[in-house]
Amino acid sequence: MPDIPFKIQRVIQVHPDHPDPDVIKQAAGCIKTRGLVIFPTRCLYGLAADALDPAAVDTIFSIKKREKNNPLLVLVHSHTDLEGIVANIPDQAKVLMHTFWPGSLTLVFEARPGICDLLTAGTGKIGVRVPAHPVARALVKAAGRPITGTSANLSGSPGCSRISDMSGKLIQAADLVLDAGTLKGGTGSTILDITCDPPRVLRQGTVPSDTISQTLCGTIKMGKKVNF
Repeated sequence: MPDIPFKIQRVIQVHPDHPDPDVIKQAAGCIKTRGLVIFPTRCLYGLAADALDPAAVDTIFSIKKREKNNPLLVLVHSHTDLEGIVANIPDQAKVLMHTFWPGSLTLVFEARPGICDLLTAGTGKIGVRVPAHPVARALVKAAGRPITGTSANLSGSPGCSRISDMSGKLIQAADLVLDAGTLKGGTGSTILDITCDPPRVLRQGTVPSDTISQTLCGTIKMGKKVNF
């Protein structure tokens, strides 16, 4: 249970597959005004803020008590949203996006100049994913900008698949909580650094590394090219 009571009006029940557009619009409005929103992903609840607003990103670090040398991944609605945040899109990335997005594969790109250093932790790289969960996908579309996709937990604590398991302090810090019920839990997304050749798995998650390798090798052998 939460360690302190939270305000009921902060928490809105949302259908996991067919979220109310008005609720999504309200949540997107919070993000556009530097607010924080707790929202569901396929496995765990996440904490969303405007990923392009340094003040909002800084708030995420403060609330989670997260070390600033630990970058935040971001969510976008589609591959067309990459232009404003990545420097380039390698051919291998195009293959993987075509195969696994929306889904549980986070790709690490070279960040476009001007992207918040807090977001990249000064690495010059940025992790991006198109979420598969209908609520997350609707939220990032309505926000009209990349949002943070970090888990809704205090650093060092496990992620939460239920709002009732979440830190009350975190809930109090959020402007809005979208409660889609109990999520499936388990491992998060696989994180793959696409800036090196061959690409390197930074975190093994839902998408097996063998599946990634087979996808890339199969495309190369067949001479396929993916264009967006």
